[in-house]
Amino acid sequence: MKQFFDEVSDESRWQAVETRDNRADEQFVFAVKTTGICCRPSCSARHPLRKNVLFFENVAAAVDAGFRPCKRCQPDKPAPEQQRIDRITEACRILEASSEPIVLAELAVRVAMSPFHFHRLFKQVTGLTPHAWQKALRAKRLREQLNEGEGVTRAVFEAGYQSGSNFYQQANEVLGMTAKQYRRGGARATIQFVVGSCRLGEFLVAQSERGICAILLGNDAQSLIHELETLFPNSSLDVGDESFARRVAQVVSVLEHPGQQVALPLDIQGTAFQQQVWQALRQIPAGQTASYSDIAQRIGKPQAVRAVAGACAANKLAVVIPCHRVVRNDGALSGYRWGVDRKRQLLEIEAKQREE
Repeated sequence: MKQFFDEVSDESRWQAVETRDNRADEQFVFAVKTTGICCRPSCSARHPLRKNVLFFENVAAAVDAGFRPCKRCQPDKPAPEQQRIDRITEACRILEASSEPIVLAELAVRVAMSPFHFHRLFKQVTGLTPHAWQKALRAKRLREQLNEGEGVTRAVFEAGYQSGSNFYQQANEVLGMTAKQYRRGGARATIQFVVGSCRLGEFLVAQSERGICAILLGNDAQSLIHELETLFPNSSLDVGDESFARRVAQVVSVLEHPGQQVALPLDIQGTAFQQQVWQALRQIPAGQTASYSDIAQRIGKPQAVRAVAGACAANKLAVVIPCHRVVRNDGALSGYRWGVDRKRQLLEIEAKQREE
């Protein structure tokens, strides 16, 4: 998709300079004829007169024309925000390359930051603490090993768990079942479900032993049950009991009033990347939206816009993980697993609730 400032007039560029719009920083630079300096559109220096300003596609073009980079906004270097994201990206690569856990202090030193600021920035960018990110990474490695047919013991150690006992204490949290059950495709795992109707249409809520594992939306009950069977092909699917029905009532309340906080145990299973994306989605306030590129930036992987869209499409917990709040860069609605019309309806409900 073309960026907003790709094909605009100089007056539009000047407006971006006047408002110090940091969205334009990677789109062009402006140069001041009276000072011989070129700057980012968001530069905090005093604004020059419009008649003295020229626009260039990049710093190199401005330098070729005889201008020198501003020492305040440093347009010849990555933007400060990008520099911070690059450090977290480097930290993630270090973690991915390590077969053993890395403590916070050591990881912070390797990216030249204090532990306090590194911890805060890591969570801000990825949506997870370094410790939680490493747990998600180990879980991803374990699932990959088991899916490839590796033996349980070897898979546990290959994934980075320091001992078998360390893993078995958290097996249910990591896989939602025992490792042997997961290796057999979830055989013998029992999932309860209930189908019903709400203002969004038909819904299906499913629960594993760990918590709510699926919230699906659709137009007819049979299609929803078939979708559940596809998602959990080796599980035993049972109609929910009375206790589960009371929990479903709480889910329905969230579906019909999507700004509510969820106070239910959730069984969220996905890759480390998907969990990063889903965590970022849950931080978007009700009544607001973010673009796919916004989410990619927040998790420290600005080039992974398509992968972010894929993670949104893989979401099995409608509304609770609010992928309906993600839109295209131009604000237009894009695809939604449960239909664009339903996505529009959810956003309209949230907007109305916010006004009230």
